Amino acid sequence: MRSDKIKKGLERVPHRALLHATGLSRKDLDRPFIGLASSFTDLIPGHIGMRELERFIERGICYGQGVPFLFGVPGICDGIAMGHLGMCYPLALREIVADTIETVCNAHQLDGIICLTNCDKITPGMLMGVARLNIPAIVVTAGPMLSGRYNQRKLAFVHDTYEGMARAKKGEISAEELACLEMEACPGAGSCQGLYTANTMACLTEALGMSLPGSGTALAAGAKKRRIAQSSGERIVELVRKGIKPRDIITKKSLENAIVVDMALGGSSNTVLHLMAIAHEAGIDLDLKTFDKISKRIPHITNIEPAGTHFMEDLEYAGGIPAVLKRLKPKLNNILNVSGEKTFAIADKAKIFDEDVIRPLNKAYHKQGGIAVLYGNIAPNGAVVKQSGVSAKMMKFAGKCRVFNREEEALWAIMNNRIKKGDCVVIRYEGPAGGPGMREMLAPTAAIVGLGLADSVALITDGRFSGGTKGPCIGHISPEASSAGPIAILKDADIITIDIPNRKIEARLSKEEIKKRFKNWKPVAPKIKTGYLSRYSRLVSSADKGAILK
Repeated sequence: MRSDKIKKGLERVPHRALLHATGLSRKDLDRPFIGLASSFTDLIPGHIGMRELERFIERGICYGQGVPFLFGVPGICDGIAMGHLGMCYPLALREIVADTIETVCNAHQLDGIICLTNCDKITPGMLMGVARLNIPAIVVTAGPMLSGRYNQRKLAFVHDTYEGMARAKKGEISAEELACLEMEACPGAGSCQGLYTANTMACLTEALGMSLPGSGTALAAGAKKRRIAQSSGERIVELVRKGIKPRDIITKKSLENAIVVDMALGGSSNTVLHLMAIAHEAGIDLDLKTFDKISKRIPHITNIEPAGTHFMEDLEYAGGIPAVLKRLKPKLNNILNVSGEKTFAIADKAKIFDEDVIRPLNKAYHKQGGIAVLYGNIAPNGAVVKQSGVSAKMMKFAGKCRVFNREEEALWAIMNNRIKKGDCVVIRYEGPAGGPGMREMLAPTAAIVGLGLADSVALITDGRFSGGTKGPCIGHISPEASSAGPIAILKDADIITIDIPNRKIEARLSKEEIKKRFKNWKPVAPKIKTGYLSRYSRLVSSADKGAILK
């Protein structure tokens, strides 16, 4: 075993003394050492139920004759970090999580690891860490939150808080109703109820083969999640004994499966960044064109919040990701799951309980997948849009630029009725390096929807969007403004044209005019000059490369 390096031989007497100090017996030294990396924190609703799941995972590890070692991984709630300086940190946290997994597991020479995670950047960070380490690993996601309830209506976090805030500003709902929505939208533990980044990544982790079947949608409040946690603990010991490692599972074909499922679900556009970063750690080449190629051949077969009307609980009760795999079986590769089963076997055993929640391919909600990649003179290296959340009316658009160098400036203009029908809001210097941290623009996009402008106003940015975003919102524009991307030289009243079906985004500017403007261009000074974000800004790559650290 790998852990023999810290527990076997005469020269390891001091090491064994320290291990015995933790309470280990001599018998324990003959068993596999299994890390349990938990991102439990009281700060994140999606993580507050993890103490109980930790117990079930530890129980499973012990049943499997392994020795569990719990250690902590930091977590951030994107929703709480949203709309202020805090949103500079979640994407940057992804790298800290990966580094933490590598550091603790290598320093203590653990034989295997269970990653207990849930919310947005922590899940991909853990997957990056285990792909880099390549020791046996299983990911347990803590599960979606139940929908809220108000006046016999199901509530979702984004629709009933961010968009509700704008509707209250418009006078459509009362302050009393808004206060009720605030209290009831998030009723307890779990990741927010729609296909936002946390739940999308949980589903894709299962599709990738790194979680046991059923894990992606099993609800945080349910006993099923505890059983999955315990089974994962037992199974990780088997993976150690059989020598099955992440890079046996995370392959080009399994990444393609994850993208297929992503497109069919209509998941968060953040997955583009995360899957490319995971692929990088696994030594696999994955680029933007792959996402668009797959999107063009995979229909969008679910209609889940924020762009749709169903919730994660509906997807779970319809059969979960195994049922989605069943529906998509002709489009998938037959790859290995950490359970020891392969994709087709999992799909064959699954049942689809609701034909509207998981539609047949020939009755899809949209003929193409959830994400499209656009190119043009302001995004020569690409830009990303969640096309499943865009109305048919806005698939093609032309509008006048309203340019902002900071998210807060744009939000103020939106909330104070300075943005009009036909405008194209441009938010720049919010990319991976310029932000720094490539902030999510959920507040401005939700405000546009809440004010009733989703079918008449577009928003483009070198930042990114929450999985909760819907409407004609194009992000990840590359190169970013701080790296002399053409978005940097846009001015108020320039005309932007967006053509999602033909994958184009253009400014009506000649090459000569763009060149002329760059002669006088100077980048905005770095917003943060000290600490981790300053280092991150200097090291991070562009969005079209997954915003990985160089």
